[in-house]
Amino acid sequence: MLSPYACCAASSTGRDIDVAPDPVRTCFQRDRDRILHSKPFRRLKHKTQVFIDPNGDHYRTRLTHTLEVSQIARTIGRALWLNEDLIEAIALGHDAGHPPFGHAGEDALDAALATVEELGLEGPTQFRHYDQSLRVLQVLEGLNLTHEVQAGIGGHSKGVADLSDVDGDQVSTLEAAVVRIADRVAYLNHDLDDALRSGMIDMVPRPFEWLGQTHGERVGSMVEDVIFHSKDSPAIRMSPKMLASLNDLKDWLFENVYYLYPKRYPAVIKAKSLVFELFLYFSEPGTLPPGYTGIQGAVDYIAGMTDRYAIDVFRALRLPEKWPG
Repeated sequence: MLSPYACCAASSTGRDIDVAPDPVRTCFQRDRDRILHSKPFRRLKHKTQVFIDPNGDHYRTRLTHTLEVSQIARTIGRALWLNEDLIEAIALGHDAGHPPFGHAGEDALDAALATVEELGLEGPTQFRHYDQSLRVLQVLEGLNLTHEVQAGIGGHSKGVADLSDVDGDQVSTLEAAVVRIADRVAYLNHDLDDALRSGMIDMVPRPFEWLGQTHGERVGSMVEDVIFHSKDSPAIRMSPKMLASLNDLKDWLFENVYYLYPKRYPAVIKAKSLVFELFLYFSEPGTLPPGYTGIQGAVDYIAGMTDRYAIDVFRALRLPEKWPG
C-alpha cells in the first residue's frame, strides 16, 4: 500500500537493457541488492567523509554517511507511504563515485581536469561525484539499474547551494527528493557531531539550539518537520523556519569547519596534492592498468581508490624505496 504520489515498481520505465522479472523481488529491490553487493559500495568504508585518517574510531566515513542517509530517507519515506526500496537503492548508490579523501579529492580531480583542455587532450573537463557515481554503477560495474534509480543518483546533490522550497518538485520522483533532503540532513548533523568530537568547535551555535540538545534530537526535529509538511502532498516540503535553519547551518559549517579544516590541518592540502599528482601520472599513455584508457580511464581509476590505496600507489610511484643492503 503506497501513496498515490509514490513511484510503484510496476510503473518503472525499465532498464537500458531489458531483463526477465525476478520471481521474488521488485525491480527496485534488485537495484538495491545489486548496489549493496557491489565492490564500489564496499570501498566506501575506507573513503573520507570530512576528517582524513582520524585517530578516533567514531568519525564518519563515506560508508557510514551513506548508511545514515539511507536510514533517514527510509524513515521519511515510510511515514509518507513512498517506495522504500527505490529510496534505499538511490541512497546506497548516491556516493559510489566519490574519490578518496572526500571533497578534497573531488576538488583535486576537478582542478586536474581543468588542465585537460589546455594540454590539448581529449576527455572530461570537470569532475562531479554524482555523475561519477552513476558512471561507476552503470558503466564500470554494469549493474543495469532502472531509470528511476539512475535519475535519483544523478540528481541527488545540491553542492553548496541552499535548499529551496521547490527542491521537492525538481527531481524525477518523490523518492529521489527524499534522498536529496536526507543527504543534507545527514551530513549537516554528523559533520557537526564530528566537528565537536574533533575539537574544531566546542559547542553547537546558539541559533541552532532550538533543533535539539543531542545529535539524535536534531535529526529527529528535521525529519519530523519534513514528514509533517509533506504528508498527503505531491512534493517534499519543510517549514520556512526549518528550511532557513538548514541553509544557515550549512553556511556556518562551510565557514567554521569545511573551509577552516585545511588551514588547521595541512593533511587536506597534502591529500589534494597527492590526488593531483596521481592524475598527472596516470594521464600519461601506458601508465594505467588493464581495462582503463585515456583521461576518462585515469579519472575512473583514481576515483575508485580508497584513501589507503591512493597513499600506497603514490608511495610506490613517487617515494624512493630503502636500499635493501
